[in-house]
Amino acid sequence: MHTVPPNALVVVADGTGARVFRNQGDARAVSLHQFQLLELMNMNDDGPAGSLPDGATGYQIDKATFAKQLAQRLNDTALKGAYDDLVLIADEQTLGEMRPLLHKEVQNRLRIELGKNLTNVPLEEIERELS
Repeated sequence: MHTVPPNALVVVADGTGARVFRNQGDARAVSLHQFQLLELMNMNDDGPAGSLPDGATGYQIDKATFAKQLAQRLNDTALKGAYDDLVLIADEQTLGEMRPLLHKEVQNRLRIELGKNLTNVPLEEIERELS
């Protein structure tokens, strides 16, 4: 059982995109409202997160680049005070690529981290996972 604070930023991501929600419920009942959908952008301008093995495919490089872009976005918005509480749900690989890139301010706001790929599941299932 998880406690998702009211108005928490909830990011559900994989290496290709992210759904961004706010918890409009309270600590007893999660009620997520999606307000943003993020996708990989300007991949030629950004390099991937961390180092990749020799022979990495374009798809693997794109996924690592998206993880880096998402971490940078979370860093920027935390430093601007856009959220106090963060719930981060992503597949293990994406989480692993993001962790070393997250600013201390993001880490201080991180309330729940789940290593699951829920990007393509219905909203109700994400809410159930957090209840």
